[in-house]
Amino acid sequence: MRDTVTVMKFTAKDMVKRKSFIISTIIILAMIVIGFNIPRIIKSVKKDADKIMIVDKDNIFEGKIQNDDIEIITENNTLEEIKEKIKNGDIEYGIIINKEENNINLTYVLENKISNGPSEEFESYLTTLYKDIQIEKLNIDKAEKQKLTPQFNYQLEVVDENIKGNPLVMMMISIVLFYAVYFCAFQVSNSITTEKTSKIIETLVTSTSPTNIIIGKTLGVGLVGLCQLALIIITAYISAKSFIDPRMLEMALDTSTLTPMLGIITLLYFLLGYLTFGLMYALTGSTVSKPEDTQSANQPVVFITIIGFYLAYFTMINPSSNLNHIAALLPISSPFCMPLRIMMGASSTNEILLSIGILIITIIVIAKVAINIYRSAILNYGKTGIKDLIKMYKQR
Repeated sequence: MRDTVTVMKFTAKDMVKRKSFIISTIIILAMIVIGFNIPRIIKSVKKDADKIMIVDKDNIFEGKIQNDDIEIITENNTLEEIKEKIKNGDIEYGIIINKEENNINLTYVLENKISNGPSEEFESYLTTLYKDIQIEKLNIDKAEKQKLTPQFNYQLEVVDENIKGNPLVMMMISIVLFYAVYFCAFQVSNSITTEKTSKIIETLVTSTSPTNIIIGKTLGVGLVGLCQLALIIITAYISAKSFIDPRMLEMALDTSTLTPMLGIITLLYFLLGYLTFGLMYALTGSTVSKPEDTQSANQPVVFITIIGFYLAYFTMINPSSNLNHIAALLPISSPFCMPLRIMMGASSTNEILLSIGILIITIIVIAKVAINIYRSAILNYGKTGIKDLIKMYKQR
């Protein structure tokens, strides 16, 4: 145990001192702060309202067109005069309105074919305004007018009331878990390969057992990754509270389903998921002798990790499906899937315990295989094939 802690401390210190780790952490934190500042940045650099010219010769809208985001100029200009104003930069675009019997024709005059014209909201506004003007001319009472323009009220009824949760929050949790598990576990392989290349590993194997090295390095990288994840979450929380309008934040992120117990369970699944994939990467890292070969050796594990993430992500759309129940138990997808199911109230206590049990058994099996192969492969500086791995695993 003491040797495991020593290896863990050595690995953690080595990870923190790396320039790549420091730079990547700074970039991620900067992106988070800038990302939450985007609404303010857009607001500060946003130009004045677009100027458009509306030519309503027949006075169809009776001068009642109003829009806060658009400065409207109503003049009886010709098509050529509007084009000239657009070329001179006096207006953004023009709208010529003509009425033919029961049809109202709108001609948009744009600078070119790829220029932005009126939005769908503005077009809908014109349609509604015209209807209101025509209704007023009918001289009908208020009750009859309300019948012509009813207020639609929508309400939602669901079959399974136990399923709850905000989709945006669930999506963010799933992505954060994937990032934490994938990138932290990936560093285990890089750490082992780097030390093997620099011959540091020869000193380690003469000082302690392969078991202590494998477990210690996996825990060391995981500890640094957990601290980095906590820093990212804290930065995101502070940025959201500081830069986002509280009302907008409350509308976008319903955190009513986030509880301390859910945080503990999510942390538990992060640790179990990290150990599962971290030990897989430890296995692949011990089979290569050059850092440039690490990425190709890790491809099978990368493929398995991505399958697990997407299996959990897409089944989140329908948490009651049989595929989602399978994803909640599979060790490659349960770390990403189960916290979401728990937050939605879609999982039972027995399912949670069974999922955790399967993960623990998987970790023990992978650890045994990884340690056996590591013991035989760590001092091998040549290429290692699948047959060689089978032979190494069988060696005592």
